[in-house]
Amino acid sequence: MHDRLVAVEVHAEGEPGRVITAGMPYLPGETMLEKMQWLEVNADHIRLRMLREPNGYPALCCNAIVPSNHPDADAGFIIMEQTEYAPMSGSNTICVVTALLETGIIDMVEPITELTLEAPAGLIGVRAECAGGKVTRVAFRNVPACVVHLGREIKVPGFGTVPVDVAWGGMFFAIADGDALGIDLSADNGAEIARVSETIRLATLEQAPVSHPQKPSLKGPTISQLVGKATIPGASRRGTVTVATGTPSWQRPESFTGALDRCPCGTGTSAAMAVLHARGELGIGEEFVQQGPLDTTFRCQLLEQAEVGGYSAVIPEISGQAWITGYSEYVLDPTDPFPAGYRVGDLW
Repeated sequence: MHDRLVAVEVHAEGEPGRVITAGMPYLPGETMLEKMQWLEVNADHIRLRMLREPNGYPALCCNAIVPSNHPDADAGFIIMEQTEYAPMSGSNTICVVTALLETGIIDMVEPITELTLEAPAGLIGVRAECAGGKVTRVAFRNVPACVVHLGREIKVPGFGTVPVDVAWGGMFFAIADGDALGIDLSADNGAEIARVSETIRLATLEQAPVSHPQKPSLKGPTISQLVGKATIPGASRRGTVTVATGTPSWQRPESFTGALDRCPCGTGTSAAMAVLHARGELGIGEEFVQQGPLDTTFRCQLLEQAEVGGYSAVIPEISGQAWITGYSEYVLDPTDPFPAGYRVGDLW
């Protein structure tokens, strides 16, 4: 046996986010973005091995805890998803913080532990509420969120012209009104949500592609979100985010598939809050509660205004809770015929 990876199994408000705590190779690079880019080019088999079968499944995300070179960071992490390395993720941040503190990799201080993590998108300030050796809530200061296209009219096959917002919340999102499209945003309708969302995203990617003004290698939209009215008490709005599980093609209608983010999605909520602020519908310091497809919530607010490469931006704070569900060791036998895992069309 070789290539042993040690991981903590975690979910944040329903979204699974496996955290690799040991076994990663040395990753060259000064920043976490450079380390992520090296991993993508030179050791992508780790992502495939963790996320595809037999070790993974379509909705799974994975994180690697990586030493940071930044003097202000307590640790770094790299986010691995089914079709990309996400620069930032809210649920994965909450999972990583929970794993770091509850396993003792970083000392827990009760009732509040404050720390700084370096994600590929930048530094993330974290405030973790802790009691009895458990992390009971994680609030983090996200990277600046901004809107690139507000209500951009996109021609979407099967839907006509659809107003789409393209916003950065740590990833570039294509955001559309699910209620206006007549789409039920409940978890039971996940396959239809994914099909519609991927259709809108591909059309938006072709007609309104974007890149980050300060980090041009980060392009999009790579992820999509349908929003609608909240259906539970105390929630401000409902959002369903679809993570692509393949590469859609207009020539292959069956290729428009994806996995719903099981939680309210931190980067998606950040992008949606930036859109609401740009429309004058959400003020600085105003509480915003995002409802996810499983009816779990993130409690959020906009902390302050900012600027990103000439774009007006806002600083979101997102908070939620994660739970450890297991501890795992993954090994790879040299005779295993599937060292990078596999995908089968029944699920993928």
